[in-house]
Amino acid sequence: MAQGSRLPAEARRRQIIEAAARLVLEQGYPPLAPGRIAEAVGVSKALIYGYFPDQHALFNALLAREFAALDAAGLEAASQATTLDAAALGCAELYFRHVCDHGPVIHVVLRDIFMARRLDPGLAAVRDRVVRRLARLVRRELHLPPDEAVAAITLATTIPEDAGRLVWQGDLAPESGLELCRRLTAAAILALRPD
Repeated sequence: MAQGSRLPAEARRRQIIEAAARLVLEQGYPPLAPGRIAEAVGVSKALIYGYFPDQHALFNALLAREFAALDAAGLEAASQATTLDAAALGCAELYFRHVCDHGPVIHVVLRDIFMARRLDPGLAAVRDRVVRRLARLVRRELHLPPDEAVAAITLATTIPEDAGRLVWQGDLAPESGLELCRRLTAAAILALRPD
């Protein structure tokens, strides 16, 4: 079906979200000019606004898509592992593979001040549930205070994110990226273990 032709509402919505994902990765930050999105989809700006009244709604929908893909891949289950090593390595591998396949969309959107206070509460709850589980393991096994546990998780997230980004960009072979991700995640945990 040609761009701009009549699509069912859900298909058009997915098309707009996909275009926004490509464009935000290309640009490196939100927001996007509505005209760019409309041009990429082959529709009018008015149609874009008909689906997403503002860019916060669009980027929340994009994050919802990304979080759903991570959930389908097993992130929730990986975060429920009983040891820090198993949980951290499982989550890191899943996130690495996601970034390899989809690019660092989550990072670009969540780290931007444009979205900082406009993240959908349901999406924040999903993110925070996984972080809380990992933080409990960090506190229990590494004996870090709560704020340092969350900081450690935030910093450790950059390992699969950057390794995946390098694979996604074509700068690193997938097998090498995965091995690097595993080794650096394990090393980060080991470096924080009490002597």
